[in-house]
Amino acid sequence: MAKYRKLGRTSSQRKALLRNQVTNLLYHGKIVTTEAKAKEVKKIAEGLIALAVKEKDNFETVTITAKVARKDADGKRVKEVVDGKKKTVYDEVEKEIKKDLPSRLHARHQMLKVLYPVTEVPKENKGKKRNTKEVDLVAKLFDEIAPKYVDRNGGYTRIVKIGQRKGDGALEVLLELV
Repeated sequence: MAKYRKLGRTSSQRKALLRNQVTNLLYHGKIVTTEAKAKEVKKIAEGLIALAVKEKDNFETVTITAKVARKDADGKRVKEVVDGKKKTVYDEVEKEIKKDLPSRLHARHQMLKVLYPVTEVPKENKGKKRNTKEVDLVAKLFDEIAPKYVDRNGGYTRIVKIGQRKGDGALEVLLELV
């Protein structure tokens, strides 16, 4: 007996489909799909959440000094003339950053193997590249999703049956984070 469902696809198509659905589940919190796909996505998503819960607090906070470009009232960089050339003016700022310990870094790499990058586009700029921002799903897993499930031993997702799809009669389900 197979350890996973083939879903009528080649291995590369199946892997891409599952990665896409896991990414959407973690980004949106719920997805609608067929029952067979949902069961496969559930396995992968629960593994990622369990990894995030385990490594949630495994970091140290470090203070660093960084050079940041000085900006004027309009948000543009301030330039100053030095030796006949325009140069950007930089200020030194102290920042606190989270530095992952080795096991959390490894967990982050394992998650990045599965998750696709997500780009968020504001509604008013639909179809344009301006003001789009990259969403860090791994950080969302560690900072938002994992703290919700600290007291829980598995069972991070739920499958709710919706009914049959009109076109082909496949059983559709709602897969959501509990």
